[in-house]
Amino acid sequence: MPSPEKSAALEARMEALGVTHESLVEKFIHGSGSGGQKVNKTASCVYLKHLPSGIEVKCQRERSRELNRFLARRELCEQLETIRDGKKSARQQAREKIRRQKRRRSRRQKNKMLDAKSKHAQKKNLRKPPGGND
Repeated sequence: MPSPEKSAALEARMEALGVTHESLVEKFIHGSGSGGQKVNKTASCVYLKHLPSGIEVKCQRERSRELNRFLARRELCEQLETIRDGKKSARQQAREKIRRQKRRRSRRQKNKMLDAKSKHAQKKNLRKPPGGND
């Protein structure tokens, strides 16, 4: 269960976005995936649909229904803010940053990096004492 401060902050955020409880369709459905019998028997997965925008959110991160309700609402707010502001959310930016970091370097970039490394190695070799048997 989220703290009252977090709940109040989420309510204020929803109000600022113009999301009312009447404009939401909320269903509790059986979960799926790992977790075994308990997950399959309890309806702790939350499905939210915002009628005016048509955005659908499904949340099954936690075992608690209340916590999943909170997380689903927060996710809905993030998506609405992304649409409203036209900018990418923090999560999307982080995902793209990781993708850039993992991307293969071009041949030119790779050669440039290897040149820099070899220059650094030469500089370090010059610092070694002459005739050192290390």
